[in-house]
Amino acid sequence: MARVATGDADAFRQLVDRHADRVLALARRVLVQQADAEDVTQEVFTRLWTRADTYRPGRARFTTWLYRIVMNASLNSRRGPAPPASLDDEPEPATEAPGPDHAAANRQTRDRVESAVRTLPLSQRAAIALTTGRELSNREAAAIMQVSVKALEALLVRARRSLRTQLGDLR
Repeated sequence: MARVATGDADAFRQLVDRHADRVLALARRVLVQQADAEDVTQEVFTRLWTRADTYRPGRARFTTWLYRIVMNASLNSRRGPAPPASLDDEPEPATEAPGPDHAAANRQTRDRVESAVRTLPLSQRAAIALTTGRELSNREAAAIMQVSVKALEALLVRARRSLRTQLGDLR
């Protein structure tokens, strides 16, 4: 980041190459629409380039700082009710040659989960997006959302309770 702050385009390209997929995946999980997520990704890296000097290494990990920018840009980009985060970027578990019935059942389950996530309030959806399938701790996710760890955990409890109620028959 120090090199990016001095205008080093090669350092910036390395950061983009290293983090673009994760930025896009997080934006897509919060916004769902691919086009919106791509717009946010472009905005995030524009901000990273123009505001690189605002990063303070001792205050937060780079990814925590970056994901906070992603969350802010995602929340600011909402135009009307936002659809839920997509779970498509989560890898499917490895199985031994599943048949077509198994694949159809998995697709149906994924669609039901995505539909249930869509009904969650944005703050709960963001909490789920940051903590599910990410290497982020609750503390890091709370910092990104600018809430206390307790508040994040409360959001997660409410989100999971709601999802359990809606998806109870999937157990």
